[in-house]
Amino acid sequence: MKIVAVAGLVAILVSAVALAQSGPPAPGGSEDTPKIANITGAPQPVPAGKWMTCHTSAQALQGQDRKDQMELCVAQARLDCLKQAIAQKVVGPQRRDYIKTCMTE
Repeated sequence: MKIVAVAGLVAILVSAVALAQSGPPAPGGSEDTPKIANITGAPQPVPAGKWMTCHTSAQALQGQDRKDQMELCVAQARLDCLKQAIAQKVVGPQRRDYIKTCMTE
């Protein structure tokens, strides 16, 4: 039952992110946007900032527990970025760029 609930939550989060893939670019030095790591330059294809934080937090786990923790952590990070985009009223194609930039911070 727990796995079904987790899978359902992940499916909803992925759907929300897919629908929200549009919005203006992230503000440069906004104090509203929490930063996990300082990355300079263009966003990288892999969301290294928040992904690395999730990877580090799941290192103590093994097997399926580790995979589940990683998936939930990354989904939560994406949801946090989406919430920020919505709060800042980022709409249209720029929202996708905002979320990508947010995930690499």
